[in-house]
Amino acid sequence: MSYRKRTAALASVAALAGSAVLVDAPTARAEVVEVNYACKTPIGDKSAVSPIDIKGVRSGSGYKITMSWQKGVSSSPVELGKGAMNPSATIELGGAGSGTMTVTGPANQEAIPADTPIKISDLSGTYTPKKTGEVTFTPGVLTIEALGTTTTCTPRNEPGPALTLDVTAAAGTGDAGQGGGSGDGPGGGPGGGSAGGELPQTGPEDSAIALGTLGGTVLLAGAAGTLWLTRRSRAARAQS
Repeated sequence: MSYRKRTAALASVAALAGSAVLVDAPTARAEVVEVNYACKTPIGDKSAVSPIDIKGVRSGSGYKITMSWQKGVSSSPVELGKGAMNPSATIELGGAGSGTMTVTGPANQEAIPADTPIKISDLSGTYTPKKTGEVTFTPGVLTIEALGTTTTCTPRNEPGPALTLDVTAAAGTGDAGQGGGSGDGPGGGPGGGSAGGELPQTGPEDSAIALGTLGGTVLLAGAAGTLWLTRRSRAARAQS
């Protein structure tokens, strides 16, 4: 193969590696959904409405899922001191997933005045897919534990999915015909959810970075091969 043909072949391989970054990047669709909660509290039934968004990013062999509330829900007849309220929630899985996952977060960082809507911190958990495909994430039951009491808020308006995510199951994580996933236990921290009316940014960033690194490696290999061929050609001419 001539010098020019070899150089062209190396350039083609590098171009294909670069395009793979765009072709193989997983996709996600996020939408803020309004949830109408029916809450069972120690002092009777209450109701609350809040826009909620869910976002997901690749994290190791799974995906970090973060759920964010844009408005406060329920309230307490007495002030809740700092650290007195602990929230958690479930997320309904659909599509290639099934069942529910749990998201958790920190206790309230500031005191919550009496008869004031309780602002829920961002809750997060890890979803580990057992099947590759498109998974939907829909807000489920919110649980608030405070001062030895428990309040449960259940969506009554059947909200649609707040996140649709293309996931890839790690090798050996489950049967090809089984959907589902898992959520992490207590100790999940804030996930940095979007504020106000902004849509959350989603997408498995780690995968894109890994593929970008692969493309860069191929480009470096192509440059090294071209330099070697050039030196070899010069050496051959010098000997002749």
